[in-house]
Amino acid sequence: MKKTPSKIKVIDLFCGIGGWIGGTRPDNARFVPPPVDDMKRSLSDLESFMYAEDATLTVIKAGLLHAQFETIHPFLDGNGRTGRMLITFYLWKEGFLEKPVLFLSSYFKEHQKVYYEKLLCYHEGKVSEWIEFFLDGVIEIANEAIDIVGKITKLREGDTEKVQGLGKRASESAMKVLPKLYGQPIVNVSLVQRWTGFTRAGAQTVIDRFIELGILSKKDKDKKYGQSYIYKKYVGLFSDSAA
Repeated sequence: MKKTPSKIKVIDLFCGIGGWIGGTRPDNARFVPPPVDDMKRSLSDLESFMYAEDATLTVIKAGLLHAQFETIHPFLDGNGRTGRMLITFYLWKEGFLEKPVLFLSSYFKEHQKVYYEKLLCYHEGKVSEWIEFFLDGVIEIANEAIDIVGKITKLREGDTEKVQGLGKRASESAMKVLPKLYGQPIVNVSLVQRWTGFTRAGAQTVIDRFIELGILSKKDKDKKYGQSYIYKKYVGLFSDSAA
């Protein structure tokens, strides 16, 4: 069957694009990214912009990089996740973050409708509206991070006091584990063994002491074998922030 000219035009124009946003097909979508050749050229330009030494303020440049990446939309799936990681790693690369830990995902999700509206404004050339929204997000998430750090410090000090209240040998053993829980808050006996070099029985003894002190709790109370243990108060600080 011979294709109509309109169908040929649509197929030629949108062949190879990385998906689209809204609508059931490219010709009725809310936003359609560029065709493959333009996409590759745009990604190359984006990379050049990212590494260019110019007068653009770093935080603003991070916002522009994110919006432009979402506009290029090179993947069928995962554009949003990659674009959000781009913000964090760019700020880290530029020395604005000691570690890549500033994530705007919760802010974008909380204000999802506005997020899409402001990206559309960017697509339409209203760049300042997007930048204002983006900077508000950076401020909000940074303040949340500062608040969480304060709570972590308070929790760590309190739990350190609990551990130091044990006998000398017991507290020395426990302090080989407690600092590591802030990097890995879900543990099992084998992991504690690797951290400490203790026997399996010795590692279990340390875990049992943490349970008695209210630091660790069983992750799955009904599980009989291969039990994992969670630093629930610590993990809760992050879930409360994301709520």
